[in-house]
Amino acid sequence: MKIKHALFTAGNSSFYFDDQQAIKNGAQLDGFIYKGKPVTPGFTSIRQAGECVSIQLILENGAVAVGDCAAVQYSGAGGRDPLFVAANFVPFLEKHIKPLLEGRSVDEFLLNARFFDEVTIEGKQLHTAIRYGLSQALLDATALATGRLKAEVVCDEWHLPVIAESIPLFGQSGDDRYIAVDKMIVKGVDVLPHGLINNVDEKLGRNGEKLREYVSWLAKRIADLRVDPNYKPNLHIDVYGTIGLIFDKDPIRCAEYIASLQEQAGDLELYIEGPVDAGNKPDQIRLLTEITHHLKKLGSKVKIVADEWCNTYQDIIDFTDAGSCHMVQIKTPDLGSIHNIVDAVLYCNKKGMEAYQGGTCNETDVSARTCVHVAIASRPMRMLIKPGMGFDEGMNIVFNEMSRTLAQLNAKAN
Repeated sequence: MKIKHALFTAGNSSFYFDDQQAIKNGAQLDGFIYKGKPVTPGFTSIRQAGECVSIQLILENGAVAVGDCAAVQYSGAGGRDPLFVAANFVPFLEKHIKPLLEGRSVDEFLLNARFFDEVTIEGKQLHTAIRYGLSQALLDATALATGRLKAEVVCDEWHLPVIAESIPLFGQSGDDRYIAVDKMIVKGVDVLPHGLINNVDEKLGRNGEKLREYVSWLAKRIADLRVDPNYKPNLHIDVYGTIGLIFDKDPIRCAEYIASLQEQAGDLELYIEGPVDAGNKPDQIRLLTEITHHLKKLGSKVKIVADEWCNTYQDIIDFTDAGSCHMVQIKTPDLGSIHNIVDAVLYCNKKGMEAYQGGTCNETDVSARTCVHVAIASRPMRMLIKPGMGFDEGMNIVFNEMSRTLAQLNAKAN
């Protein structure tokens, strides 16, 4: 089966692009907008509308495969590709990528995914968002052309067993870190709340006191609202390097503070994502490794999650081999083609590193549904509920896609 036509259209993603460095520098919220000037190249304001480019591949039999090119909320930060503006990339896709797609066979996914992940135009690799969207569309095309589910295509091409079991889901609250938690508890989410602790004065506290109060509130709120006394979700909080800011990136002081939060978490498992941002990959690995090792010396149960500067498949290998953390976030748009996501999860599983198939609120329903199939096939420890920051919408998209897919897999097995 071949691609007959390739179509590219500009669209909206499910959240916004935010200038992370400007926010870390203290930019203040004014309603939903941040006041001040952006500092990251490419941004015209600190918060601006999220964008995507939808790719539609019309196959010879008339079936239409879809993928969405999307980039993370904090584009241009932590070693990531720059801001993804649809108006700049639709003409690029029409000129350079359309001729490579039309007439291409889609009988195999991995061959096509690797080609577009490695292709260079004018000496440059394609933007991660483009590789992400192209690979989604190509996986969908192979599934449609061969009469299989996307999860089955991945299992077949990587020679993986088909396991029709759900993946634990991780809810993200955004700034609505109290009301959203109530929603997550009511719906029995496996992991919560993300929390978006990205400002020292407003969310962490100069001595970490605000985060400590929040963890205490989380544990109490779960105990108060849960119907099933056995419901004990993991706590996973992203602090965007702010702990490093208040402790001058001293790994011992950071570790001591992080370990102390277990008292507030009680019997709930606690994960702290991105405790420091060293500004470059080698120092990030070094600092996270020292924090992780000191937590072990302290006998702490709190676990560290790598995010910043851990963007590519090779990065994930390097952070994992260094033993720099307990869990790595595989931030799906940052890896480019989705075959890298599969490889990253499998590498983590092989090496005993906890794999978190993450992503961003700034994705779309199309990319989120594709990620469900990737997760079912590759088996990460948890998957992010996405897109958007409203929680319920992302929960609907991810949970329902997973339920439908598992039902079909079970039906085929019986």
